[in-house]
Formats: sequence, C-alpha cells, structure tokens
Amino acid sequence: MPTVIDSATSAAPPEEVWKLLYDPARFPQWWAGMERAEVGEASADGERSFTYWYEGYPDFPMPQVLRTEQDGRRITISCLVSNVALAWRLEEAPGGGTRIDVEASLPEEEAARLETLRDSLGVSVRRLAERAAATGAPPGRG
Repeated sequence: MPTVIDSATSAAPPEEVWKLLYDPARFPQWWAGMERAEVGEASADGERSFTYWYEGYPDFPMPQVLRTEQDGRRITISCLVSNVALAWRLEEAPGGGTRIDVEASLPEEEAARLETLRDSLGVSVRRLAERAAATGAPPGRG
C-alpha cells in the first residue's frame, strides 16, 4: 500500500494543535485545497463524520470519518470515497512545542495521486503547525 509520511514542529503546546486537528469545521483554516467542511453527528463510540469539498469542486463532496485514540494524541481520518486513510499523531517536542506527524495510506488504485497527496500534506502539516502557534500565542501588550 503506497504511503506518504510528513511532519512539522509547532511552537504551540499539544492542546492548541489538538483543538485544530480535532475540529473538522476548522480544517479549511489549514488544510491545503479544502474549501469547506460540514460536520455531522458524533457516534456513541466517538467517531465523527464530516464532509469536505475541494476548492473548485463544489459538486464533489468527500465524506470522511474521524476517530480519536484514547490517549488524545492520535486522530485517524478515513475517506469513504477513495479509502485514503490519514493518521495524525502529536507528541511534545523536546524543548517545548509539539511534533506533528502525519501518515497517509492509499489503496493501490489511488497510487497515481501519491505525489499530489505528498505535496498537499506537506503544506497542510506546516499550516497546522503555524496556525496552532498563532492561535496559542499569548495576547500582545498594547
């Protein structure tokens, strides 16, 4: 199964990164190419459904399922259309901040999308790190 792996470090603590990563409604703030997202109901086992639309494709919804691990440091997002799975992991970085790791697994029939996904995830993981650091920054003095 083809995979893409990337990572970034954010100056923000894990809790701030988690807030952005756990909330699909906030994904368009940092996820490259995502125009909008609509969040569905959470299931009894903690799964959350959501649908997103790529920029420029308003008639092509992409339903997803988001699952969290109990340790609060891992989120898995599975696409119900293409069967691409993304595993996001957070760890405290040495010296402070958060290391963000993402691994995408694609079925063989989606392998042609590997380079596009690699580029998109690279941009997205860095935007997530930057957005979390900006959101978690203490207010300026004035």
